[in-house]
Amino acid sequence: MILAVDVDYRIDNAIVAGVTFSGWSDEAPDRVIHSKITNVRSYQSGQFYRREMPCILKLLNDYDLTPDIIVIDGYVVLGQELKPGLGMRLYETLDKKIPIIGVAKTAFKDSKSESEVFRGESKKPLYVTAVGIGDQIAKNYISSMHGKHRMPTLLKLVDRECRKG
Repeated sequence: MILAVDVDYRIDNAIVAGVTFSGWSDEAPDRVIHSKITNVRSYQSGQFYRREMPCILKLLNDYDLTPDIIVIDGYVVLGQELKPGLGMRLYETLDKKIPIIGVAKTAFKDSKSESEVFRGESKKPLYVTAVGIGDQIAKNYISSMHGKHRMPTLLKLVDRECRKG
């Protein structure tokens, strides 16, 4: 099972959504799930993972999930220096047992051009980073996901689901 997750922050809580699917080219999810998180940490520059990770962990715990791979909205590593991002912190928290693929819509300063993935006819890349799986394999997976546009169908879906949840 592959799990894609995204989080939407409200005034005093957050909604984390997940979509599970079996194959990278799947058009529809096997399941759509949501969790509500209260007492969300405030955003701290350079420490995004401290806000986002508890939300993802709650979803995993609420639904007793042990996916084969998790796709996050964000980075696994940051910039040329490969500083640990949300994905790396999540990987370590999960005892390095579940590979993490990060898919970001905007470039982090000094993002490596090797992380760019162009989908469809888009001139604007996605930035794909990974841990527990080879970078090129992760990029191939994201490239092969269903959808004709820059954002794969199921990643668009999880983004919509966390906003409406």
